[in-house]
Amino acid sequence: MKSQQKLHITFLGTGTSTGVPVLACNCPVCSSKDPRDNRLRTSALVSAEGKKLVIDCGPDFRMQMLKNKVENIDAILFTHGHRDHTAGLDDIRGFNFILNKKIEVYGSGEVFQSLKEQFPYIFNNTKYLGAPKITENVITLAPFRVQGIKVTPIQTWHHKMEVLGFRIHDFTYITDASKITPPELEKIKGTKTLVINALRKTSHISHFSLPEALKIIETLNVERAYLVHMSHFLGKHADIEQELPPHVHLAYDGLNIVVE
Repeated sequence: MKSQQKLHITFLGTGTSTGVPVLACNCPVCSSKDPRDNRLRTSALVSAEGKKLVIDCGPDFRMQMLKNKVENIDAILFTHGHRDHTAGLDDIRGFNFILNKKIEVYGSGEVFQSLKEQFPYIFNNTKYLGAPKITENVITLAPFRVQGIKVTPIQTWHHKMEVLGFRIHDFTYITDASKITPPELEKIKGTKTLVINALRKTSHISHFSLPEALKIIETLNVERAYLVHMSHFLGKHADIEQELPPHVHLAYDGLNIVVE
């Protein structure tokens, strides 16, 4: 039997839709000198079996690729169609031109409907020379493979909107969720490392709060967990980190972890 290879995860962004600091805000978090309190829009890079998969590419995508010296990607997996998770799709052109290849893109039918509204020039029949080049892969809740790597979608709910999380080996990534049904939680069980959103300490209609995220982490009994999609309302990284259980951490932009 082939042994399972390690996953290398880079947190490209860990902030909510506004990013942190928020424009025109002078709160303690937005004014913090701690670089861990500077949060670009949430995205992650998963390196597995010699391939590089990006989960979501929001408006900070180009900057994230440059900051992390990412010179090649093989695929983009979209969780949902909101602009803070999709607006950077146009910036894959550099990979198209320099590497002379299309980028595999995976998302639900609803995601591609949104992408076609946001970027009609990518999908229409009269493409101009500079349009990004992608290969469209519509996914459902069934497991699928990205260049040989098995990915299991996890259905979550962003209020009334379906958002897909993804499990790759013993790593599960959830963002923009406010509800996960019991059957979908079963798909996550056995995960060693869980990434999950925690917008702020108080409740929110479409995102898990910090207490809600911690409850899910406890229910699933994961070995370690990292929190993402954090707003400035959550608090400073250094302060909140001290309040968390030993196996739970705030992720921060540029953090690299290994999943065995």
